[in-house]
Amino acid sequence: MRFSWFIALRYLTARRKQAFISLISLVSILGVGVGVMALVIANALMTGVQGEMRDRIIGATAHINVYKTGGGGLLDVPAEIARMQRPGVVAAAPIVIGQGLLTAGSRETPVQIKGIDPKLEVQVTDLAVAMTDGSVEALTPAGEAGPHSLDAILLGADLAQKLGLRVDDQVDLLVRQGVMSPFGVVPRLRPFRVVGIFDMGFYEFDANYALVHLDVAQSVLNEPAPQALQLRVAEIDNAPAIAAELQASLGQHYLAEDWTVLNAPLYEALRLEKLAIGLTIGLIVMVAALNIVASLVLLVMEKSRDIGILRTMGAAAGSIRLVFMLQGMTIGAIGTGVGTALGVLVSWVCDRYQLFSLPGDVYQITHLRFRVEVVDVATIVVGALVICLLATIYPSRRASAIDPAEALRYQ
Repeated sequence: MRFSWFIALRYLTARRKQAFISLISLVSILGVGVGVMALVIANALMTGVQGEMRDRIIGATAHINVYKTGGGGLLDVPAEIARMQRPGVVAAAPIVIGQGLLTAGSRETPVQIKGIDPKLEVQVTDLAVAMTDGSVEALTPAGEAGPHSLDAILLGADLAQKLGLRVDDQVDLLVRQGVMSPFGVVPRLRPFRVVGIFDMGFYEFDANYALVHLDVAQSVLNEPAPQALQLRVAEIDNAPAIAAELQASLGQHYLAEDWTVLNAPLYEALRLEKLAIGLTIGLIVMVAALNIVASLVLLVMEKSRDIGILRTMGAAAGSIRLVFMLQGMTIGAIGTGVGTALGVLVSWVCDRYQLFSLPGDVYQITHLRFRVEVVDVATIVVGALVICLLATIYPSRRASAIDPAEALRYQ
């Protein structure tokens, strides 16, 4: 091993006559480094985007939603919450969901109306910390705030901006669950007072959801009881298992869906995109490996006389083969190490200073996140080294097969 390593280092530090071969080795190192750096950055980007999307989604919504499909809804909320209690479930809150049309002056937009219990909602979502103006506690029915007060409503930041509304402004809600008249069903129009604005950082939620008190939502939407219970679990990765357990124990009149099921298309698209980007950029490492093959083949041709002399002096074919394998692996190891370090550094800088901003209405997040995972980096490093090792097989076998008599015939 010491003999082979000594010869490999001598060949790597080529003298003036072999400057061209040394240049090819340098290009090979750069190629491997660039490929590994690109892979580290791409994986950090896709992992960061997935993590950011997950954090925003589970911050704006519950980990598990349990719907009652029969029996008129959740008529006895405390009893239903008690039925959901099991290891891993830390909080529960009832909700009512419906559709409506918000109007403010000449502006109007369709919205999702979500009726919540303010005290319980903050235990299952990040609504309390997402408030940028006003408060969740101000979300009360009209009668509790005074005889002539209006029902309270919370708006997403993008929704409020779209309608030009601020706290204490009035907005009208039009729902299709109206009242009967001689002319048929007349949609119901109800005024609300904006008591708070929230920013979950998730455009789909901030631009489309308006929150009202649970009792108000039931009245406006003509719902006799809450439609579902939101559950928060201690570990989000355990949500699928807990949802399956709930589904099995509650029976056919209930439907339990965890956050991975509700957002499955989005995460599948992100997973496939990460795989496609990894395979595409991985070709750069393979091209760099071809450079290693070329440099080693040229070196074998240049050093055929030296190889012949070493063989006549007793060097085994395996030692000659090891010389060129060590040289190729050294090129790959240097390139992989430099590329990994640069990739991690670039990812950290991009994430730390948020260099890449995005339109939230298109990508749901406002800037690109880069998250370096140890497992991803280790996989890239091992993969690059394996590719570089495979690239040394042909040149090293060719070097070990050189016949000393033929190599020294005309010397």
